[in-house]
Amino acid sequence: MKHTAQPVQSRKLTHLSRMGDDQLREECGVFGIFGHPDAAAITTLGLHALQHRGQEAAGIVACDGSTFHSERRMGLVGDNFNKQKVIDRLQGDMAIGHNRYSTTGDTVLRNVQPLFADLDTGGFAIAHNGNITNALTLREELISSGAICQSTSDTEVILHLLSRSRKRRIVERFIDSIRQIEGAYALVSLSNDIMIGARDPVGIRPLVIGKLGDSYVLASETCALDIVGAKFLREVENGEVISITRDGLESHRPFPKRPAQPCIFEYIYFARPDSIIDGRSVYDVRKQMGLQLAREAPADAEVIVPIPDSGIPAAIGYSQESGIPFELGIIRNHYVGRTFIEPEQRIRALGVKLKHSANARVIRGKRIVLIDDSVVRGTTSQKIVTLMYEAGAKEVHMRIASPPITHSDFYGIDTPTPKELLAANNNLEEMRGIMGATSLAFLSIDGIYRAVGYDKRDPLAPQFTDHCFTGDYPTTLTDHNEEGNEPRQLSLLSEVM
Repeated sequence: MKHTAQPVQSRKLTHLSRMGDDQLREECGVFGIFGHPDAAAITTLGLHALQHRGQEAAGIVACDGSTFHSERRMGLVGDNFNKQKVIDRLQGDMAIGHNRYSTTGDTVLRNVQPLFADLDTGGFAIAHNGNITNALTLREELISSGAICQSTSDTEVILHLLSRSRKRRIVERFIDSIRQIEGAYALVSLSNDIMIGARDPVGIRPLVIGKLGDSYVLASETCALDIVGAKFLREVENGEVISITRDGLESHRPFPKRPAQPCIFEYIYFARPDSIIDGRSVYDVRKQMGLQLAREAPADAEVIVPIPDSGIPAAIGYSQESGIPFELGIIRNHYVGRTFIEPEQRIRALGVKLKHSANARVIRGKRIVLIDDSVVRGTTSQKIVTLMYEAGAKEVHMRIASPPITHSDFYGIDTPTPKELLAANNNLEEMRGIMGATSLAFLSIDGIYRAVGYDKRDPLAPQFTDHCFTGDYPTTLTDHNEEGNEPRQLSLLSEVM
């Protein structure tokens, strides 16, 4: 069942570093391992591989069977989790970890996951990728009945639901709790003698199962299995709950069977290119998107130039299909922090050059095709088109390897409000004029499906969560008004880091 909503607003951003940011951000990555003597160290490696899914904070909770050990830090995994100072304190043969990019709740230490609570059944830690679309409603009900919330994260709602469940076994309590939540989620949790994973009923957010020796691993992506040397077993299916104990792995199916609708943006942008989703190489799918784009929107040009890094696979596909040579006409500086603050307006105006520099020798005097994966506000596209002209490009044809983003997201992607989305407020020619490009074209929604190997118009073909392009939301949006265009804030508390 799909829910069509009017263009909707994302939650209020509280971070100065995000203002004017022209990239989509995924909320987080999760990782867990059960039954390995180096559980914390392996979890750290897994979080390294998932760093692209969240760079604001990271946390690990380990358990030795009776005692839980927690380390949560602001910033990158590699800057905070080293063996002598941190990992050695995380004792136990089971651990879960989390990389955070917040779409719900402020970026402060108390919101960093995994969250932990002492229940009457023992300790319980949980890490969450996604967004619970009825968390505000549940939170208000819990507080009105006496609950005391310690964070502004939607994940905390699950802990409260767990504590109030009357079921006997912890896995039954877990299932009882997630039956009450809506939206998108991939969950990894840990109790004294069990690790539990779950995926929402339509499988919007990803979660995979691996095995390292005799130890089971849960992770957001297969690239996290690769880095620790774990063997990929399978994906957690939509609506499935996985419980892992000393006796092995058990699958639970607490929801009615529904067709899966994974998020199409995993293929377009979020997943690492070396990950495998539903048996498909993310890298190969992105190349296919470029190939489809070349067929739908050819350009009379001499050079294909990707906007690094996410535009590179699509640019390769466009080049191979069109026969136009691929060149690295833009060089990206990987050492610019997201929170870089430019002190003066005259320096701030040069901001795009902090991250991207023109390789003028392959651009000067040429008709070029710029390839990017998506356009959000359009500010980066505008600056890079200008950069290309300044480097001597004769013509700049912009090609985007996804459809226009016209709707906001509520499932773990940090999208701007509709008034800030370029495609929600301008037609194709207006967007071209704003960017300053010679021509502009987007990949069609049918082209996206063809790149993954499906026909969207075939009623029997698998479908994706593609609401950012279509406005068709696969779940209800309880925490939004009847028109679906006004979010309610998680907390009135304003926090300062």
